[in-house]
Amino acid sequence: MRGNLLTLAFGLGLFLLAGPARADEKATEPAPRISVEPASFDFGKALPGKTLEKQFSLRNFGDAPLVIEQVSTTCGCTAALLDDAHKVLKPGESGQLRVRLSTRDYSGKVVRSVLVRSNDPQTKLLEIKVEATVQAASK
Repeated sequence: MRGNLLTLAFGLGLFLLAGPARADEKATEPAPRISVEPASFDFGKALPGKTLEKQFSLRNFGDAPLVIEQVSTTCGCTAALLDDAHKVLKPGESGQLRVRLSTRDYSGKVVRSVLVRSNDPQTKLLEIKVEATVQAASK
């Protein structure tokens, strides 16, 4: 009986010691991490009927390949263009995302979003805001 109790205690001790090691291993698994520079952009004052353009830099600061799965916008007046070559970013690599905002016949503050879906486990969906204040031409 005493031998069985000792074996059980020894096994439980090994289990408790091994448990945290497995959790630590998962925390250190290689993973991609996405960042964008700048995080948002204000074009300032703009005239109606203009197309405004800004380049954003997407970067993988993780230690596994970052896969850009989808880039979409919240309005047809906004376009986001990413080269096929930048849809997979190796660790430390950057790619350019070109964003265009058409002011159409809008008036006042216009705020639109670009949504970048990736395999970053912490930031599955990255939102980039672009804005402008559309004013009629002075006469």
